[in-house]
Amino acid sequence: MTQLDETGRPADTAAREPGTDLLTLVVGVHLVLVDGDAVLLGRRRNTSYANGLWHLPAGHMERSEPVTRSMTREAEEELGITIAADDLALVHTLHHLDAANGRSRLQLFFRPAHYRGQVRNAEPHKCEELRWWPIGRLPADIVPYTAHALGEIACGNLLSTVGWPA
Repeated sequence: MTQLDETGRPADTAAREPGTDLLTLVVGVHLVLVDGDAVLLGRRRNTSYANGLWHLPAGHMERSEPVTRSMTREAEEELGITIAADDLALVHTLHHLDAANGRSRLQLFFRPAHYRGQVRNAEPHKCEELRWWPIGRLPADIVPYTAHALGEIACGNLLSTVGWPA
């Protein structure tokens, strides 16, 4: 029988059982735009994470949207391009333990089959510049998990972890 809390909603009994710790994940979405053997990266600026480093166009999933909408929204906001959700392919999933704050993050990397519009820096207040980088010669000053994920994608690996104890 389902237990109800004081508001009449189902109680979260799993969180109260010994040995059970419900996980709250931060979900990041990353756009892997490729042109030949080059990938699009932006140099971050005025952000709370990785200022000055190169990173894929990316953002976070919001409560009110499916993960594919999170990715298409970020592409619109950051690059001014339109991508249909059906044109997104999930090319890598990275479970990342953030050493800075100990938070568990699920990073999803999508590659679009098609997009409409001209790629441009639509958020110059958050992105100093956009540049196409050869996948085999990424910049040294790249977000480390981004370099890891791009390497895994190049090898055809769909899943990896970073930051977790061995």
